[in-house]
Amino acid sequence: MHTGPHTQNRLLARLRHQLRLFFIALQFFTRIPIPHWVGFEAAWLQQAARYFVLVGVLVGSVACAVYFCAALIFPPLLAVLLSTLSGIWLTGAFHEDGFADVCDGFGGGLTAQRVLEIMKDSRIGAYGAIGIMLLLALKCAALFALPGPTAMAALFLGHPLSRLASGCLIWRLDYVRAEGKAKPLAQHMSNADFAVAVLSVLPLLVVSGLAGWLRWESLLAGLCAVLVSVLWFGRLFVRRIGGYTGDCLGALQQGSEVMFYLALLASLRLPE
Repeated sequence: MHTGPHTQNRLLARLRHQLRLFFIALQFFTRIPIPHWVGFEAAWLQQAARYFVLVGVLVGSVACAVYFCAALIFPPLLAVLLSTLSGIWLTGAFHEDGFADVCDGFGGGLTAQRVLEIMKDSRIGAYGAIGIMLLLALKCAALFALPGPTAMAALFLGHPLSRLASGCLIWRLDYVRAEGKAKPLAQHMSNADFAVAVLSVLPLLVVSGLAGWLRWESLLAGLCAVLVSVLWFGRLFVRRIGGYTGDCLGALQQGSEVMFYLALLASLRLPE
């Protein structure tokens, strides 16, 4: 079938817009600079939620590459620490900050209003400091305990899967703040947007299993752990504040990432 110049131009315009949305997601969630032609509109940020997982693929790839390079010259523990540091630097501790705020808010607030007030405070409290230190220690300990190739596969998959977990909140729950830096992103995620997010990570899971990077049972255990994280955090957020905030997205991303690593480790220690 012959396609005229007008049809081709419309197709190119749509592809350019999708690329723009990916760059907007990349700019929002990382420190990576984007081309000047991208521009910005608040409505685009909401549409860019579908590419949250692809940003995780990029961050996971960088963390995996840093681990591989560092392991060539340093002991495994340093490789783990450097890969973790690379992910934190690349994202500007965006999600870690959300996890710490949730620890402070849910640990110190008795009412929904008080929880939201505490999470909005830029200062970090005892709950947040202890929570983020324990989280990072748990993450590094789990990665250190994994064999090198498995740790790299875990990093490569853990980042996008944990961001898909956060996408579940945008897809199914209500954003509870009247204002907030994540509000344009978090107001709505359609079924089509969520399907794009799922399809962004599904091929990686299949390739990981077929290539032998991870055992199928390990992948299944990891996916179950991520699902449990979504259900547990989602229920907690709805019960305590009636929905979620941007900080809740970061907390779920961090929590489900760690749960994925722990599930992989547990599956490897079970007899075949």
